[in-house]
Amino acid sequence: MNNRIHLRYLIFLACTAALGGLLFGFDIAIITGAGPFIGRAFQLGDLGLGWAFSSLLFGCVVGSLLAGRLTDRYGRRKLLFVVALLFALTSVATAMAGNFAAFITARIFGGIAVGAVSLLSPLYISEVSPTAIRGRMGTMYQLSIVLGIITSFAINYLLRDTGVNNWRWMFLTGVVPSAVFVLLIALAPETPRFLVMSGRAREASVVLERIGGARSVTAQVAEIAASMHTGKQSWSSLLRPGVRRALLASAILAILIQVSGINTIIDYAPGIFQSAGSKIDSALASTILVGVTEFLFTLGSLWAIDRYGRKALYIVGSFGMAFCLVSLVVVVLAGQFHGVIVLTFILIYLAFFSFGVGPVFWTLVPEIFPNDVRGRAMTVPVLIQWVADAVVVLLFPFAFHVIGRALTFGFLGLMAICQGVFTWLYVPETRNKNLEEIEDYWIAVEPSAVSASETE
Repeated sequence: MNNRIHLRYLIFLACTAALGGLLFGFDIAIITGAGPFIGRAFQLGDLGLGWAFSSLLFGCVVGSLLAGRLTDRYGRRKLLFVVALLFALTSVATAMAGNFAAFITARIFGGIAVGAVSLLSPLYISEVSPTAIRGRMGTMYQLSIVLGIITSFAINYLLRDTGVNNWRWMFLTGVVPSAVFVLLIALAPETPRFLVMSGRAREASVVLERIGGARSVTAQVAEIAASMHTGKQSWSSLLRPGVRRALLASAILAILIQVSGINTIIDYAPGIFQSAGSKIDSALASTILVGVTEFLFTLGSLWAIDRYGRKALYIVGSFGMAFCLVSLVVVVLAGQFHGVIVLTFILIYLAFFSFGVGPVFWTLVPEIFPNDVRGRAMTVPVLIQWVADAVVVLLFPFAFHVIGRALTFGFLGLMAICQGVFTWLYVPETRNKNLEEIEDYWIAVEPSAVSASETE
């Protein structure tokens, strides 16, 4: 066993970091069921409700920016510990909000935690995972997001009839997974790549040996060290050959994953089902089906991502999502937007997202950046996807009710098609490539990088 991957320990590390994904999913989705009750409690219109939903996402923008600036200085593990504490505090603050302003403030600070963990957890998992199973380990992050969503949907349903303050109890339950996250991350080590970057090669060797046995630890440390560009890295490092094209590709993927509608479908699922004729109890019950569908198909991705690769899953998922969104346009135009038909297409849409796009995005993005700038570079796509998410979620109620269902679903479907085409043309396959090899691909496809190397 000494020369083989220590799978149990690796799973512990991945599950610990992925618990951040559970809190991510919980905080994103808990307002799904709480939203109708919050709307009544604070007497909100469409834009007010959109602000209640999207305020967390604007906090996510700040959180991802802060995490990107700090993770290469203080490490992945320390920041994850701080984020876990912030999750617990903001769960209490949201539940105790006395007015809408206090509620929004608490949600923004909760968003800072979500934004930070959305950068740190995939980064941590990517840096502790051996090449052969890195895709599966990365998929565990998406799986934990889905578990967080299912948990919040179940809590929403169970607490729906507990009185006018039911929404407060919904948010307060977030304290429990936050406390577990604090305990587990306290037991986890720093990532070997950050340790090498910090000049702590001996500690990195210990972590690598515990993950994969004694075999080739010295060579792994040497390879990681060789991939670190000399000198202090700054934001201008992101413009060097081998980074800038990866950065552009990740930024476009970050926009497309949000404007193709995933979080609008999750956040506003009860409202969509109600507009299709369901009563509030049935709408909340249907969201549990949403969560179960996401969970089952994310499990399928766990099996497929290292077998068929990232690119194929992303393309299939994108075009499948587009098919469902276009089908919803047809349903609206045919006057059949009700009940089982709407639920069916939304579940199929989520199945394609959960099998392909969701797990691959959070696995692929940290893979495509070089070791020495990975934390800083991750800031760009993570921040951009939160900005895009915030804008889409803010405007969705207005677009859905004023601009119209057909045009809204049609726009989301067009963006899903663009996502599939872009991935097909410009995104590399990273399966079975170690993190040090992937930078070479971007250098090879960047003409200015080739000519620069020739000049040198």
